[in-house]
Amino acid sequence: MNPKQEIENQKQFIQKVKEINQGKNKTYAIFTMGCQLNENDSEKMSGMLEEMGYDKVEDLKEADVVVFNTCCVRENAEDKLFGKLGELKKIKEEKGTIIAIGGCMMQEKHITDKIKESYPFVDLLFGTHTLHKIPQDLYEVIVQKQKQEDIMDIDGKVYEGLPIKRESELKASVTIMNGCNNFCSYCIVPYVRGRERSRHPKDIIQEVEALAKKGYKEITLLGQNVNSYLREEREKHIPFETYQNVNSFATLLRAINKIDGIERIRFVSPHPKDFTEDVIEAIRECDKVCKLIHLPLQAGSTSVLKQMNRKYTKEQYLELVEKMKATIPHLTLSTDIIVGFPGETEEDFEETLDVVKKVGYEQVYMFIYSRRVGTPGDKMEHQIPEEIKHERFNRLKELVERNIYETNETYIGTKQRILVEGKSKTNAQMLTGRTDSNKVVVLEGNDEWIGQMLTVEITSQHMWYLKGEKVEK
Repeated sequence: MNPKQEIENQKQFIQKVKEINQGKNKTYAIFTMGCQLNENDSEKMSGMLEEMGYDKVEDLKEADVVVFNTCCVRENAEDKLFGKLGELKKIKEEKGTIIAIGGCMMQEKHITDKIKESYPFVDLLFGTHTLHKIPQDLYEVIVQKQKQEDIMDIDGKVYEGLPIKRESELKASVTIMNGCNNFCSYCIVPYVRGRERSRHPKDIIQEVEALAKKGYKEITLLGQNVNSYLREEREKHIPFETYQNVNSFATLLRAINKIDGIERIRFVSPHPKDFTEDVIEAIRECDKVCKLIHLPLQAGSTSVLKQMNRKYTKEQYLELVEKMKATIPHLTLSTDIIVGFPGETEEDFEETLDVVKKVGYEQVYMFIYSRRVGTPGDKMEHQIPEEIKHERFNRLKELVERNIYETNETYIGTKQRILVEGKSKTNAQMLTGRTDSNKVVVLEGNDEWIGQMLTVEITSQHMWYLKGEKVEK
């Protein structure tokens, strides 16, 4: 069955479940772990479940259907999942809650084996390549009263036309590709999400155009390695129908930049080794593309980078940063850093601190290395003791926070454009928005400003957010 036929088949199951749920006030809850790609997948799950007649609730214990959308990048995600399952066992016994677990963790056999053995009350297991079949699988659970396991080990296809329920009415994420070909030695993603598969340019552009018509202002393009978009098609000369002359990530940025109504374009995550000149030029020339670039470093030591299979050196990374700073006005950078990779010496860690000092990142997402079964890193010798990992992490954190404080100080007195996203979560009397560089800004104002792009003057900084006041352009 081709993808288009499969989606039509699933729509029939959506209707069947909807008829079963008619007049029953059924509810669902989704517990999402991991990255923005997982969040986007959860929005698709929400879309399907709501079309099947379920209403969303936040409390897992109140839901008739609970879906866990899992992540397997770090070990604490497993602990969190098993803890939640333990909490739900009694609730399921009392009210017959249907429990479904999907996402990346379900592509790991040792995890699914543990769930089947230790948590036999789980009704449905589905993988990253079978998300689109939730309606059919849920129907089988409801009607046949039988547990379902729907997991494929091969790379899945790209399915278009799934219902989607967005979390925001202003900002939306749009997946442009799935999977990864890089096989970094610490990362499980290529094994659980498969190889790179790019969506067709027409499907992406039409999705963004539809969002713009609905009033969305900010788009984030998602992929494990966005700047290799359509790379396989180009390198292997695989024919595909062009649309608006899009044949690369750079041309996709330019096409989306032309869409009326969209005010901002962000993207995550690119890979430094694939950051080509045409992408840098597109960022510079496209006025809607934010000048905050997320450029994952992972480690500052060339020897550690080699062990990580990152395919660039410390010097090449710094050269790329300098080229980008020289080309893109008002460029700011964020990054990912892993502390305590196997074999990392004190000198290696100092190299990481050196890069952080030289680049001056706006934001740093810091992680302590977590062994992942099935990755080369898990089998490497010279694993770093936990106490050393934590000691290094704390030193990095101290440096990063000092840099953030110093950077925040430079914002005071400047005028910044922000998209007002809504009321502050910590103070309902204040509004909140973000700058082009993704800094959170809170300000006093009225609800009419929500959804607008405003110019504000930054009046003070408070480490994790800035305060501002609206000014005329």
